[in-house]
Amino acid sequence: MIVGSGIDIVSVRKIDRIIAHWGEKFVERVFTENEIRYCRSRKRPAVHYAARFAAKESFMKALGKGFSSGISLREIEVMRDERGKPFLVFYGRASMIVEQSGVSFIHLSLTHTEEFAVAMVILEA
Repeated sequence: MIVGSGIDIVSVRKIDRIIAHWGEKFVERVFTENEIRYCRSRKRPAVHYAARFAAKESFMKALGKGFSSGISLREIEVMRDERGKPFLVFYGRASMIVEQSGVSFIHLSLTHTEEFAVAMVILEA
């Protein structure tokens, strides 16, 4: 049974501007070491940062909780399996909230162009 869904779109240009302005301070505040390593390995890192940012926002929308619930963006991590399929990993408060919510499976889809990144999350109980 679906218990939540969320979708988000992020401007790659906006992420580029934020990184240009705030630099590593922004990157390290929002993304995990694994995400940073992956994005930096890509031809255009901002596209991949934007997709991961959209995934984190989509998850929060699907969960029905705002960031005022105490979840940090770094507690939500986008990983990829051996085939390249994205999935979410949780730490700290995010992990506890997911466990308490009764969610048994999380679907994540990412897509991007040079201009925009979109993520969709579906939560199943």
